[in-house]
Amino acid sequence: MPFRFEHHDPETYRRKARLISVAMAAQLIVFGLVLSQLLTTTFGSSLWLNGLGVLLGLIVTSLTFAVLRERPWMTEMRYVWQLKHHLSRVSGYLSTLRREAEQGNDVALDLMTFYHQGMVQLAELNGRTMDDDAELIAERQKIRGLRQERGLAERVEGFDPHDLAAFKRS
Repeated sequence: MPFRFEHHDPETYRRKARLISVAMAAQLIVFGLVLSQLLTTTFGSSLWLNGLGVLLGLIVTSLTFAVLRERPWMTEMRYVWQLKHHLSRVSGYLSTLRREAEQGNDVALDLMTFYHQGMVQLAELNGRTMDDDAELIAERQKIRGLRQERGLAERVEGFDPHDLAAFKRS
């Protein structure tokens, strides 16, 4: 399924990310402690039972999170997870994509453009800048120039995972 760029307010994303992280950590602590206590009360005190209680707490927390991630208030989080997933997939092909983009492959240029746009958006959402990575900036400028030479739009709308099938993983 194709991925499309969306606009999300960085402040809203960061606020929700902090809140959800704290809530999930608190939930893990509570479930871990409660389940450890139940196990050691029922079966006797043991380091293994305490560890099992924490592991069960992690499983319960993960299941809770899996159920809640489809809620409307998780939209920004879901979007960022998908963006990170797709960026990770593309990064596995970067050396091949760079070579193909140099040779004028439009699909490779689109994928490289997606990668750079995604990295910039991810940095913005996380409150960071990409100004300190000279290599990335130079590559982004080079890709922009190659796209202009070929008459392609400066930006892409998103990413189709099927486009990677034409390339070898680096």
